[in-house]
Amino acid sequence: MAHSKSTQYVDIPRKGMVIDVFMAFLRLGLTSFGGPIAHLGYFRAEFVERRRWVDDRNYVDLVALCQLLPGPSSSQVGMALGLARAGWPGLLAAWAAFTLPSALALIFFAYGITSFPGVAESGWVYGLKIAAVAIVGQAVWGMAKTSCPDRPRATLAILAALLTTLAPGAAGQLAAILAAGAAGRCFLQAPGPGAVHLPGFAVSGRTGVLALIFFMVLIAGLPVLDWAMKSPITQLLDGVYRAGALVFGGGHVVLPLLESAVVPTGAVDATEFLAGYGAAQAIPGPLFTFAAYLGTVAAWPLQGWLGGVALLCVIFLPGMLLLIAALPFWDGLRRRATIQSTILGINAGVVGILLSALYDPVWTSAIHDNKDFALALACFALLHFGRVQPVLVVLVAGVGGMYL
Repeated sequence: MAHSKSTQYVDIPRKGMVIDVFMAFLRLGLTSFGGPIAHLGYFRAEFVERRRWVDDRNYVDLVALCQLLPGPSSSQVGMALGLARAGWPGLLAAWAAFTLPSALALIFFAYGITSFPGVAESGWVYGLKIAAVAIVGQAVWGMAKTSCPDRPRATLAILAALLTTLAPGAAGQLAAILAAGAAGRCFLQAPGPGAVHLPGFAVSGRTGVLALIFFMVLIAGLPVLDWAMKSPITQLLDGVYRAGALVFGGGHVVLPLLESAVVPTGAVDATEFLAGYGAAQAIPGPLFTFAAYLGTVAAWPLQGWLGGVALLCVIFLPGMLLLIAALPFWDGLRRRATIQSTILGINAGVVGILLSALYDPVWTSAIHDNKDFALALACFALLHFGRVQPVLVVLVAGVGGMYL
């Protein structure tokens, strides 16, 4: 009987465990600069080496899963670690603690932009837009090295860039992702899956299927709802949810997706958009919190911080649903060569989408003469060759913008 009870044991998260998860991720949310790859390094140091919540092999497999999924990979890893440690409350605690510091900072910045209209045209904000050129340029360079190491994938990236340049907007981006994925499945060969070490999570197959259905209902239903209601609320919710659902390859890819969701509609003008994106580089935490800034400055019925919180939740929701959907089936998924080949094609395609965004709106909105280009080039050199932290490069760009 004792043996039977032990096999039926369910780990009910204690209040103290949830608080431990929250406090651990809050510290990381306040100090994790450098983007998703750097975040994963911070997570490994904290949860593999220091706290020993997971061993190194399991952590590596968890990272592999989250990098295959659309969404903010570092935040998804954090959610999964919170789930493994303290169940569903732990998942929410990990997400909230890691996300809130940068989200609150960007909401306050948004209030400054909207309360003092001259701020958006000031020299230091001008410098933030130039910093965005360097930061996105470095992201394109780094992603191209890893996602386009051979001629077929480089070709896919160039074709995706051409498509999204000639057909800007959400439709062109979605077409580029779908076409790159189809080409990857047909023409690219994935490496073998290797050994599987990822332990089971407290997520049943039924829960995973329900999460996937909910994800699909929203991604298919929100455009229909927007078409029927013609409301600024449904328009922004649809665009931001789609951005969160289609991001492969890193947080910077969310830039063109969010730009197509808020700038062409007039909800946010291009100057405010790039100023907020530049500011997002100067704070720790996930880049997806940029949505909190957009929701706060946007011209839509949910004004101020309420709109910021709404778009913050909307952009993270698809990544959370996909993580929950994938966890019970990860072992089988990662062994499918067609799935891996499709992801290789998509990753190459998103490099092209980001390359297109580097030109428009980032370059066209920030670079107007040779002095602007010189400052952008100096910032790129500091980032790529000097390995200077992005927050310091943003400060340099802000001072340079004031001087120019």
